[in-house]
Amino acid sequence: MTAGLKKFLHAGCGEKRRHNTTKTFASEGWQEVLLDIDPTVGADIVGSMVNLDMIASGSMDAIYTSHSIEHHHAHEVPLALAECRRILTPDGFMIVVCPDLQGVATLVAKGRLMEPFAMSPAGPISAIDMLYGYRPSLAAGNQFMAHRTGFTRDSLAAALQEAGFKAVAGISRGYPFFDLWMVASNAPLTDVALRELAAAHFPDER
Repeated sequence: MTAGLKKFLHAGCGEKRRHNTTKTFASEGWQEVLLDIDPTVGADIVGSMVNLDMIASGSMDAIYTSHSIEHHHAHEVPLALAECRRILTPDGFMIVVCPDLQGVATLVAKGRLMEPFAMSPAGPISAIDMLYGYRPSLAAGNQFMAHRTGFTRDSLAAALQEAGFKAVAGISRGYPFFDLWMVASNAPLTDVALRELAAAHFPDER
């Protein structure tokens, strides 16, 4: 690790790297540590968020995890979040991005389960992909891409609070994103400080 830089764990990185995270984590002041359960993606650490024994307690200033937490079974989520809290510094924080099932449900309610609503670099995305995992990846044999649980903004905030995070805030973005962005701080923060932290990492598109 480079001396003087803050460290963030990119948990469930897949093929993505720091420039695919947040505007702050992509800046020069942060050093990225890659974690993924898939040994083929070139991560620094091969492992699951449920067990981060290979990472020392209090050694990470932040964690970024995008479209990864939903790949765990519901009963594993508290274990994963507890591990994330353990490896964070006392004033560390976590950014969590995942599908917004409340938003996705609006498409399902309109009978648009299979209809593409967005185009990703990998191809068209439909509500069924947000619910159960990206079908082309699953068809190609990548079972790591299966979704085993899901969240609304309120349920994800509750999970983070139950894990012991002292300050939590988030947004849900509707069409064409249908995703949740949550920030969870290990230390108590004022409303102003929490909003500033969110603004430093959340996307500008709403």
